[in-house]
Amino acid sequence: MANQDVMQKVVEILSPYAKDKEALAAANVDTKILTDLKVNSSRLVDVILAFEDEFDIEIGDDDAREVQTVGKAADMISGMLTKQAG
Repeated sequence: MANQDVMQKVVEILSPYAKDKEALAAANVDTKILTDLKVNSSRLVDVILAFEDEFDIEIGDDDAREVQTVGKAADMISGMLTKQAG
C-alpha cells in the first residue's frame, strides 16, 4: 500500500475522534493529532486500536508513543506493512 493511501486511511480513521473538523480536512504530515485535531488523549488508544484493525498490524507501546502527527502515524504504519510484505 502506497504511503499516500496509508495517509488517506489514517485521516479517515481519525475522523470520528477529531474535534477540529477544519484541521482534519486540511490535515498533512505535520498535523499534530492531539493538539491540532484536538483528539482527546484517552481516545488516542481507540485510534491506535483502529489502526491495528484496519491495517492488520500490532502497534507496541513504544511505537504508540511515536504517533504524534498524522505523518508519523502513516510512516510507522507503512513501515510495518513493508515488514509484513517482506
